[in-house]
Amino acid sequence: MSIFSLKGLTQTFICAAALLGLSMSVLAADGKLIGTAGLTQVEGSGGGGIVPWATISGYDSRDQISASATATQVDVDDFRLVMFAANVSFYDTLEVSIAQQRFEIKGAGVEIKQNILGLKYRVCGDVVYSTWPQVSVGMQYKQLEDSAVASSVGAENSSNGTDFYVAATKVHLGAIAGYNAVWNITARATKANQMGILGFGGVQNNDYELMLEASAGILFSRNIAVGVEYRQKPDNLGLGEDDWTDYFVSYIPSKDFNLTLAWAKLGSIAGAPGQSGLYLSFNGQLW
Repeated sequence: MSIFSLKGLTQTFICAAALLGLSMSVLAADGKLIGTAGLTQVEGSGGGGIVPWATISGYDSRDQISASATATQVDVDDFRLVMFAANVSFYDTLEVSIAQQRFEIKGAGVEIKQNILGLKYRVCGDVVYSTWPQVSVGMQYKQLEDSAVASSVGAENSSNGTDFYVAATKVHLGAIAGYNAVWNITARATKANQMGILGFGGVQNNDYELMLEASAGILFSRNIAVGVEYRQKPDNLGLGEDDWTDYFVSYIPSKDFNLTLAWAKLGSIAGAPGQSGLYLSFNGQLW
């Protein structure tokens, strides 16, 4: 898939989702309990903030289709990431997502754009109603619009790469002092440097590595969830790429939209240490 085709597809899909949202009265599908559709993470897949979950985005049941759109900003000391995404989920089984990340190096006048096409398939289980967790497999195909920065830092592949993952997610009703609890574990095979913003592979390693990711949260009401996430990262470039952590609060007033605020601790990015700051994300269900 060429840079032009994925770039054009990304812009078309996200613009179409926005126009749909403006042209129709928002009415989310009603196939799931409120909050169990999860959020949209920074690569466009349904899940938490930085970790894809096994949940299929949207509130569709086994005989419904749903769609959503998301805007996210992560603002840390020396960098800013803005992400726009659109998701369509089919029959609570298949999720298709497309996203664009815009990564800004503050004060340098440099912006790196990356387009991401995601697919996720539910293999077994249900996040609420089965004894075992819901399990899904997924992939994220990532393509940089400009490879100059990735090349300059020593990426082996400065244009595109693909992550593969398997995730398990479970909601336990009334598990902690009567409150619902959720947990997720994801195993990701990746070559990506800083999610792919700095290319794929490098002088330290050019093979796929298995990275572990996890999330845990408590729903203190039908509308408020708090939790923590962790994402292990490879260090292919030898720049000391650190693992990520975030602490989040999500406000879910209805199935139509949710708002998430988090404190993100991203560690060293491109050799700049101690990158921490605010994460803000808004998700709206289109239908």
